[in-house]
Amino acid sequence: MTVLSVRIEGRSFVVGNRDRKMLTRDGCNEPFKDRFWCPRKKWFMKSPCPFINKQECGNYRNMCGSL
Repeated sequence: MTVLSVRIEGRSFVVGNRDRKMLTRDGCNEPFKDRFWCPRKKWFMKSPCPFINKQECGNYRNMCGSL
């Protein structure tokens, strides 16, 4: 089993030792193979997040308590 490090450096999305230009503005729902990156959970999701950006996600969590 291989553990990959995922990080955002400036305008680059880095997975392991590979990097590419980010496709999204703030890293939310950044696609990688058949998954989508969630910077809040720091995990890949099976489907894209319904929120447009991190602020909308945060507003939802503040109003509803969790995601």
